Amino acid sequence: MRVDTFYPIAALLQIGDGQRAYLIDPLTIDNWQPLAALLENPAVVKVVHACSEDLEVLLRLTGSLPAPLFDTQLAAAYLNLGFSMGYSRLVQEVLGIDLPKGETRSDWLQRPLSETQVSYAAEDAVHLAQVFTELRPRLSEDKYRWVLEDGAELVANLRREVDPYEVYREAKLAWKLSRAQLAVLRELCAWREREARARNLPRNRIVREHALWPLAKTQPDNLSALAKIEDMHPRTVRQDGEFLLDLIKRTASVGPDQWPPAVPEPLPIEAAALLKRLKAVGQAQAERLGIAPEVMLRKKTLESLLKSGFPNGPYQLPDSLRGWRRELMGQALLDSLATAGEQP
Repeated sequence: MRVDTFYPIAALLQIGDGQRAYLIDPLTIDNWQPLAALLENPAVVKVVHACSEDLEVLLRLTGSLPAPLFDTQLAAAYLNLGFSMGYSRLVQEVLGIDLPKGETRSDWLQRPLSETQVSYAAEDAVHLAQVFTELRPRLSEDKYRWVLEDGAELVANLRREVDPYEVYREAKLAWKLSRAQLAVLRELCAWREREARARNLPRNRIVREHALWPLAKTQPDNLSALAKIEDMHPRTVRQDGEFLLDLIKRTASVGPDQWPPAVPEPLPIEAAALLKRLKAVGQAQAERLGIAPEVMLRKKTLESLLKSGFPNGPYQLPDSLRGWRRELMGQALLDSLATAGEQP
């Protein structure tokens, strides 16, 4: 669970082996080596559902991540049962069981847990194993391998901790700033990221997202001007105002050799038709394979492909198009772009 913190808090670990459920109280354990060994055991498939936050918890607790990893939400999409299915809906769809919802939002950090909470948590773990047992035979060997591939990519992405100095690239409207202003934005975003981790607070508790761009654009030089920045919380001015003013002043004085490269502009509206063509490639393959179309091609991947050569090409497949997706659809995507200009 995540309650006004940067890192999720481990309140309870639920583990099932297909026969029994085990509830582990993370508030009482210091030695996580046995669980780490299980997570890393390649002979044991670890089954989870919509697991991104779970993975963060496991990494912080044990220093390890599960491999191989089977996400039942992904598996459901590969079977075209639905995209991004919630756990209760999936259990109902696959097992015909209606899960009680009363404990979902209860206080899982309280001790002792109520009997209802314990029962709810144990049933959750038992049903997850049952869902895997039902889904696995329905998946072809290719689809099973793809689910594990996607699980491995999730794990790999989490292992790559975000470089604070790269965060500015994703900031809203960063492309509108000059390189000198981007240098300030880069420092602001890097400081915000480091402080969020160090203080274990959400990023917006350090500096709100919508305040970053006007800070880098206008570069206030006094507390009064800082306080007038759009969406600037008074708490930020009070706690970190002087530091922010100094950071902006120092960064604004650096030379062009220390400015970051310009952030590429978003694709123009004229690219929408090409984006639609590329999506159609994924949709056609999804229909052929019986897979939820949303799983096929991420919008960011298609945008990266277009940005590599828009408007006239040549285009290059982005590194984010990997594995079976690159193998099955890479050439078809390039062919679709190559023939786009030939359409009447």
